[in-house]
Amino acid sequence: MSAPTPAATPAPKKDYGRAGRDLKAAVTSGVVLLGAIAASLLFWKPAFMIIVAVAVVVAVWEMSRGLAAKEIDVPEQPIMAGGVVMVLVAYFWGASALVTATAVTALVIMLWLLRRGVEGYVKNATASVFTLIYIPFLGSFVALLLAEGGHDGRGLGDDGVAGVVTFVLVTIASDIGGYAAGVLFGKHPMAPVISPKKSWEGFTGSAIFCMAAGWALVVYLLHGPWWAGICLGVIAVVMATLGDLCESVVKRDLGIKDMSNVIPGHGGLMDRLDSLLATVAPIWLLLDHVVFR
Repeated sequence: MSAPTPAATPAPKKDYGRAGRDLKAAVTSGVVLLGAIAASLLFWKPAFMIIVAVAVVVAVWEMSRGLAAKEIDVPEQPIMAGGVVMVLVAYFWGASALVTATAVTALVIMLWLLRRGVEGYVKNATASVFTLIYIPFLGSFVALLLAEGGHDGRGLGDDGVAGVVTFVLVTIASDIGGYAAGVLFGKHPMAPVISPKKSWEGFTGSAIFCMAAGWALVVYLLHGPWWAGICLGVIAVVMATLGDLCESVVKRDLGIKDMSNVIPGHGGLMDRLDSLLATVAPIWLLLDHVVFR
């Protein structure tokens, strides 16, 4: 008799140290995404709306996939379709149209779920409306921000384009500042049960980077008052941190590490959008009422 074949040994997980992820893949993916966003903003604004709409669709798919881990079945089709409509009406017709489109989409989703019967209706409807507000509704504020410069403007002379660039860069500054300070100095966890790697030292780094970036972008790119830039930085760091923590709570409750693996080195799209979704609405409000007027 031949000797039994030994069981295959699982490949050891890569240890990325305190970084917690593959930095090379993360940087490459980030550069590609930022390049696509920059190109669309510089040459043809509607192309950026296509990117936002695609991001909404992918993020809804990730969320529905995550919710399925807890046997919560949200209807992807009406949420995705309604989300794309919400982005478009926000861009072309403004905030009031966005509110109306959101309300109509929520009602359509609840009617859609009636076909499944009574069992699980409240659970699935609640999760569906949560997904609708969390992703398409908040994401549509990017369209409101871009529309500040009109629908035919091109280049950074356009208020809407400059506003989107400011929003993206100040949120990235929060991530970079928090990541650098957390890796180098992080010792005191901010919320160990929710996000063990997030530290108060990292939050301090985020705050410094955000306020510096907000001041520079508002003063030199948007030509607004310096104090509005500081306020922008404070808003960004607080909301980005809350957004990151909220998404961490969602993933822990669902029992998943990443929403998906669609972005190498980053995990899911929602793992990158958490801060952006949380910051865009208050940043739009500040820029619309203080800087662009």
